[in-house]
Amino acid sequence: MGKNLAIKILEAHLVEGELIPGKEVAIRIDHTLLQDATGTMAILEFMAMGVERAKVELAAQYIDHNLLQTDNRNADDHVFLMTAAQKFGVHLSKPGNGVSHQVHLERFGVPGKVMLGADSHTPTAAGLSMLAIGAGGMDVAMAMAGHPFHLSCPKIMGVKLIGQLQPWVSGKDVILEMLRRHTVKGGVGKIIEYYGPGVETLSATDRGTIGNMGAELGATTSVFPSDGRTREFLESQGRGDCWQPFAADADATYDDYDEIDLSQVVPLIACPSSPDNVVRVKDVEGIKVDQVIVGSSVNSSFRDLMTVCRILDGRRVAPQLSFNINPGSRQVLENVADRGGLMSLLLAGAQVHQPGCLGCIGMGQAPGTNQVSLRTFPRNFPGRSGTKDDKVYLCSPETAAAAGLFGVITDPRKLGEMMPWPNVQNPERYLVDDSSIIHPLADTSGVEIVTGPNIVPFPEFEPLPEDLQAEVIIKVEDNISTDTIMPAGNKVLPLRSNIPAISQFVFGQIDQEFPQRAKAKGNGVVVAGENYGQGSSREHAALAPRYLGIRAKLAKSFARIHKANLINFGILPLIFKDPADYDLIGQGDVLIFNGLRRQVAEGATEIPVRIGDREIKTILQVSERERQDLLAGGTLNHVKQKG
Repeated sequence: MGKNLAIKILEAHLVEGELIPGKEVAIRIDHTLLQDATGTMAILEFMAMGVERAKVELAAQYIDHNLLQTDNRNADDHVFLMTAAQKFGVHLSKPGNGVSHQVHLERFGVPGKVMLGADSHTPTAAGLSMLAIGAGGMDVAMAMAGHPFHLSCPKIMGVKLIGQLQPWVSGKDVILEMLRRHTVKGGVGKIIEYYGPGVETLSATDRGTIGNMGAELGATTSVFPSDGRTREFLESQGRGDCWQPFAADADATYDDYDEIDLSQVVPLIACPSSPDNVVRVKDVEGIKVDQVIVGSSVNSSFRDLMTVCRILDGRRVAPQLSFNINPGSRQVLENVADRGGLMSLLLAGAQVHQPGCLGCIGMGQAPGTNQVSLRTFPRNFPGRSGTKDDKVYLCSPETAAAAGLFGVITDPRKLGEMMPWPNVQNPERYLVDDSSIIHPLADTSGVEIVTGPNIVPFPEFEPLPEDLQAEVIIKVEDNISTDTIMPAGNKVLPLRSNIPAISQFVFGQIDQEFPQRAKAKGNGVVVAGENYGQGSSREHAALAPRYLGIRAKLAKSFARIHKANLINFGILPLIFKDPADYDLIGQGDVLIFNGLRRQVAEGATEIPVRIGDREIKTILQVSERERQDLLAGGTLNHVKQKG
C-alpha cells in the first residue's frame, strides 16, 4: 500500500523509534519558531544549556504578542530577545513586522521541512506543506541546541476534500466544519492530512487558516500537499526556487478518514465560549454586534483583508459598533494599501492596527460588559479576550464584514443582494520588504546580551522524592484551557520571564486564592477532567504551578502539549485508571504516593494513590526518556546531569 504525505515527511526526519501510533519517536527539526510571549523563557532555557549557536537550519524569533508598552518591561524584554537572537544566530522579526505564522509563511517556509514552534498555532505552516508542530519553549530550546524532538507517534487522519467552495464561503468555514464534526478533542493524537481534488481549489493562505485552527481540534499538526498552488505562493514571494512537489501516494492509506464536499460547506460561526460550539450563521442571525475584529494569527492574509476591503468599499460600518483590522504582517498591509484597500477601510470607519496578535492574546481590544464581539481569531475560551463573562464568536472575514455593515450577525450570502462577490485572489507578485527582519551575524563574538530587570533566573527544582504526600489544591472540570490555568493579557504577559511574579496569576480566572494556598501547602496536586490543558502551548501553565509546589496532576486525559510541558518541569501527569474515581476526590483531600520514585524508576505504569482509607489506581503513560526527566525534577535538570 502507498504512503500518505505525513508518514513520508516523518520517515525522512526519523532519528529514533518506529512509526507505530502510540510509540515514542524522535524526529529531526529543520526550523524553530519562537515568539516573545514564549521566547524569553525559551532563550533562558537555551542559555542554561551552554550552547553557543542555534543548531538548526533556520531559527526565527518573532516579536508579535507583547506589543503594548505600558511600562519598561516589554521594551526591555524585546531588547533581550533582539540581542540574544544576534548572539545565537537566530533571525529576528521586529515589533510591527507581523505575526510569526503569517511572516514565516511569507518569508521562510519551505515544503517538506519539519518545524517546531513555541506556539500552538505553528501548524499554520501547513499552508506550505510543512509538518509544523507546536510545543513548549523547553522542547524548542532543546531543538535549537541540536536535540531531536520526541513525541508519541500520532495516527494520521485523512480528510478528502472534493468540490469547490461557494461564493461568500472561505477556508475558515472549512475548519469550523471540522470542529463542528470532531470537537476540540477530535484531533488529539492525530495529524490531519488533507488530500483530494478539492485541495487545489484552496490557496496557500486558505490552507494556512485550516492548519492554524487544526490546533483547536487538539491535533498534533495538519498538512497539505505541495502542489501548483504552493508553488504559486512561493513564486509570488520571490522564493519559487525552494518549491518541491510533495503528495501522498495515489493508493495511500490512513488510520482515520473523513470527507468534506466543499460545495456543501455553508457560513459557520463558533458561539461562546469554545471553538467547537459551531452552528450555521443563519441560525444565530439578528444578534446585535458591538465589536468586530478581523486578523491576528489567522485570517490576516492579503486575501482575507482585501475581501473585507471590497465588501466595505463605498459603505460605512454600522454606527454602534467598532470594526478593527489586525493585519498579519507589514507585507499584507503594504499590499492592501498598494491596491487601494486601506483607504476603503478608513472611509468605512474601520480602525486599522499595527500587525500583531493584539486582542487574540488579550493584549488590548477587550470588549465591554455584555458586549458581543465577532472575531476571525482561532479561540474564544472564557475570558481570553480580557473581559470576564465575554461573548466572543469566531467567524470568517466574510461573516465579520457582513456583521460590520448590518450591525447584527448576518449570513454573508445576503451581501450578494447588494454587491457582486469579491472573489479576491492573492497577488501574482507581492511587494516584499524585509527591512524589519534582522538576519543572523556570521561573527557573534562581540555581541552582548542585554538583560533588563524583568529577566529573572530560571528557578531550580528538586528531583522527584521517594514518597510524596500532597494536598488537592484545586479540582476543575473538562476542557480546562491553558488560558484558565495561566491567563494571558496585558497585565500578565509582561511577567513571562519572571516566574515568581507570573505564578501569582495561576488559575486567577476561577480561584484567585490558588497561588497563596498552593505555596502554603508545600506540595500540591491538581485534579481535572477530560482534555486538561487544551489550547495555547504556553509552558508557563506548567512552569508556574511547579514553582508554587504542584508535583502531580490527576486528570481523565491531557492535551498533548500541556502533558509534555508538565513532564518538562517535573510534574507527574497521572490519568485516572477508572474515570469514576474523579468523583471520589475533592479539594483539600490529602493524597499519599508511597514508593513513588522507586515505581517511576522501575517503569511502573500503574501508580496507586491513597486517599484516607481508600486507594485508587492512576496510570503513568510516559516513555523511558520522560521517566528520567521526571526523576530528575525536569528536563533541564536531566540535560545538565548528562552533561
